Amino acid sequence: MDQSIWELMSHGGYAMWVVIAFSVIALAVAIERLIAQWKFVTRARMLGDTVTRCLGRGAIEEARSACERSPSPIADVFLVGYARLGRTKPELVATGVHRERLRVNQDLRARLWMLGTIGATAPFVGLFGTVAGIITGLGGFHSGQQVSFADVAGPVSEALIVTAAGILVAVESVVLFNFFSQRAARIATEMKLITDEFLELLLDTPQDSQPSRARKPDKPEKSDKSETTDARSKGGDDGDREAA
Repeated sequence: MDQSIWELMSHGGYAMWVVIAFSVIALAVAIERLIAQWKFVTRARMLGDTVTRCLGRGAIEEARSACERSPSPIADVFLVGYARLGRTKPELVATGVHRERLRVNQDLRARLWMLGTIGATAPFVGLFGTVAGIITGLGGFHSGQQVSFADVAGPVSEALIVTAAGILVAVESVVLFNFFSQRAARIATEMKLITDEFLELLLDTPQDSQPSRARKPDKPEKSDKSETTDARSKGGDDGDREAA
């Protein structure tokens, strides 16, 4: 049975190996994306609830500590808000948070282009292998040789295996691409809702509980010597006035 499988794989030549490589890459990308998106929404909601409760009672440092301990990627979005809070304008805080959220959204769609590319090109690679197999199979007949239908049907049917394999890999890739794209879009929507709620609570926090800006050092007071000099000069002026 193993020998027959290898024989079938060898009918399309290099095209069959390219189709097999496409299949392996598609499965590898699917597994990697599944791990990256596994429990993403659940962890984001749990962290969002924790941060919301802390900000509701004004415990900003406690909420920040929860973000630093969390493995959820949305924690990086929240930490950008904490880093800018009290150091810049509120609208700039929101801008920085949304910019980091978009970066996380881009990471959710990483390597999905591979699935789309494989889904679009695998059928054509299989078709190329079929054409190459038919040319090779029919090229073995000599001119003037009597050829039966069975002699022609054998090489053609074997070469069509590559096209079937290419279509199968393309369908697999397209299904995986649509699945992970839809999942990434749903996660992006959930992240926006959580981030908007976070910003509403963060920017509505009383000013006394926010991190204060660095105070400028006070100007050095005048030395006692300068004060004594001023007093003497003032006394001299008074004496001049009395003499006059």
